[in-house]
Amino acid sequence: MSTAAIEVTGLNVYPVKSMRATPLARVRLSATGLEWDRQWMVVDGQGTFLSQRTHPQLARIVPEVRDETLVLSAPGLGALAVPLRLEGTPVPVRVWDDACAGLEQGSEAHEWVSRALGQPVRLVRVAPGFGRRANPRFAGAVPAPVTFADGYPVLVCNEASLDDLNDRLPQRIPMERFRPNIVLRGLPAWAEDRIHSLTIGPVTLRLVKPCVRCVIPSIDQRTGERSTDPTPALRKFRFNKELRGVMFGENAVVVAGSGERLERGAPVEARFEA
Repeated sequence: MSTAAIEVTGLNVYPVKSMRATPLARVRLSATGLEWDRQWMVVDGQGTFLSQRTHPQLARIVPEVRDETLVLSAPGLGALAVPLRLEGTPVPVRVWDDACAGLEQGSEAHEWVSRALGQPVRLVRVAPGFGRRANPRFAGAVPAPVTFADGYPVLVCNEASLDDLNDRLPQRIPMERFRPNIVLRGLPAWAEDRIHSLTIGPVTLRLVKPCVRCVIPSIDQRTGERSTDPTPALRKFRFNKELRGVMFGENAVVVAGSGERLERGAPVEARFEA
């Protein structure tokens, strides 16, 4: 397939699972995805993760990594500063079916996030030796480490696909609703379905599984309120019977380039499946 020049137009990190995105001009890549991505998450009393699926107000909390601190801010609350030091009491936590370990981030953090969400919750961080891996059925035999993300290190989305989807919606929605890590421009709509791998300078990502969408794209990422839902439109032409859901974006694993930096505006080479 011939395409125009492809480039990176967006880089987004989500330091705390299901909180607001942090857009960046450049970011370091690690084996688990973009640096600081999904290193923290909010859990309930049983250690089970919370997300915008059940707690859309998480979208109103803005995380930012500054020097040696994770700073959280939310309407009506003073900022919370959480040290980046990898410390805390280990506790069992759960992300979907994966039982793993998190580090308690302290009573001040627990109380702040509990006030923000209006119920008792805790803030935890990925523990050393976390050991979680992407599903080998899709990621392949080489283990692909992942943090608190739903299932894969990186989510890639295509601007042209959003344009096509928006033409089918009663009201246009922004790309931030789909919470991508990397946004591309220069591909035809839905060309990501047929991409095997992406090369961005020294970085190579392999696209391994379509992203099946939940209710989160219907949530305004600025207000935490329900808004235009793209699911009915996607169901008409993007329903995957095998995965039993509608698709937008592609999950990826890191093949090469861990430790390298990605930059907005960088050229991209796409290798398509035969």
